[in-house]
Amino acid sequence: METEGRRILVAVDEGDESVHALRWCLANFAAPGDTVVLLYVRPPPPTYSLLDASAPLGYLFAEEATAAIDGYSREVAESVVQKARKLCALYSREYGRANGGMKVEVKVSVGDARSVICEMVDELGADVLVMGSHGYGLFKR
Repeated sequence: METEGRRILVAVDEGDESVHALRWCLANFAAPGDTVVLLYVRPPPPTYSLLDASAPLGYLFAEEATAAIDGYSREVAESVVQKARKLCALYSREYGRANGGMKVEVKVSVGDARSVICEMVDELGADVLVMGSHGYGLFKR
């Protein structure tokens, strides 16, 4: 009977701390048979506009601005996830674990990062959560 490995949720973002945490996880913690879930949390879309919505053109511009912000957020998410996937692939090749090694899944969600990360740990049944510190000390984290 084959035992299933651990589910390791790694929260990734644009910061160097996130990359460091992922590298640490891959080099020191992940093992063949584990599933590494890369989670990127996009910020929620703006719920209000600073522009004057009373004028028809102002409202139209606000919609365009919101769409542009959302598009940029999607591009950033894709870039971060792609970089993290490449790092996982590099690690697998470097340590000879490409076949029968760890599995990599990607989840992109929208919302407050603190809440979404906690929800995804429960929803995915993660055994371990790995994330960078953003330079915060022990007590602030």
